[in-house]
Amino acid sequence: MFELSHVHPMLVHFPIALLILGFLSEIVALAFKKTFFADAAFLLLITGALGAVAAVLSGLYAARGLEEAGTLKQAVDMHEGAAELAMWLAVLAAIFRTALVLTRKYTGSLRYLSAVIFLVAVLAVARAGYYGGELVFKHAAGVTFQLG
Repeated sequence: MFELSHVHPMLVHFPIALLILGFLSEIVALAFKKTFFADAAFLLLITGALGAVAAVLSGLYAARGLEEAGTLKQAVDMHEGAAELAMWLAVLAAIFRTALVLTRKYTGSLRYLSAVIFLVAVLAVARAGYYGGELVFKHAAGVTFQLG
């Protein structure tokens, strides 16, 4: 039977991939002055930020089923804090970029500032993903063992 707590592992890879690919598109856009890549980066940033919100919400739901104690509690807290920070940074980057695009100020130093905020969000997502991987592969959080 399908469990809602399984939604989190299905969703988390989307914001990771979308935001990293979006940032790489941003770098190409800045380096080669290609509007296609700037537009792609913008769309990937928006969808990645939305995906981060979905990943955090589904993660909070999935964590309700874990019995946390000792090192597992510390690992869950680290992942949860890192994920929430990453989500807010991705949302901030998306809002800032949207504001620049709508006001037609996505130029010059503001364009580079937007890219720096985007980079910080991507690094935060990578950190949250690392802690999530530790939860599964080091602590076996959410892993069900069946004999036979």
